[in-house]
Amino acid sequence: MKPMSRQQLRPDAVDDAAKGQIRQANEALILTAAERVFAGAGFAGATMAAIAEAANLPKANLHYYFGSKESLHRAVLARILRDWLVPTHDITPQADPRQALECYIRAKMALSAQRPHASRVFANELLHGAPVLKNLLATELRSMVLAKAAVLQGWIDAGRMAPVDPVHLFFTIWAATQTYADFEVQVCAVLRMPELGEDGYTEATEHVVGLILRGCGLLA
Repeated sequence: MKPMSRQQLRPDAVDDAAKGQIRQANEALILTAAERVFAGAGFAGATMAAIAEAANLPKANLHYYFGSKESLHRAVLARILRDWLVPTHDITPQADPRQALECYIRAKMALSAQRPHASRVFANELLHGAPVLKNLLATELRSMVLAKAAVLQGWIDAGRMAPVDPVHLFFTIWAATQTYADFEVQVCAVLRMPELGEDGYTEATEHVVGLILRGCGLLA
């Protein structure tokens, strides 16, 4: 039997697919707007009205998709952490240590450049004791770090990179990459730049990559 074409699909199935796409698009739009508002005003200062205005959507849409400001805040934080974990997928025992770590560092720097508001929201959550993410940090994030640290330790044991503390290496990478988003004002003030921009991030990325890879014995 031949599969049904789009024209042969039940109208309600097509409608469901279209509704699903609209929902995904609206949720992404709301989450992106919420990142900006939460980064600028903090959780306490942010309002659903301000987020709706930033998303150019009716306030009722926010409540329809996320229910409350607390639920939306949790969704924003969960998306940030999830997106930050994706670049670690290439850190595998079979991978080349230099290439894998360089790709990870560059991906984290790119996230700081492209979504600085996300980094600031995350930093603000941690500065307040991680009331929303504490359990996730102690479970999902910890499991990921320990698993990837084991890969790095395998590379170290095999003489493929210098002996460093694998867990603390992740802390160093996070600190070095996220500072350009979290403390952009400080960086720009010292460099006398109105904003980092593409050139500033390119220069910063090459510095961070070179510094960490040399520290790991992966770059002369």
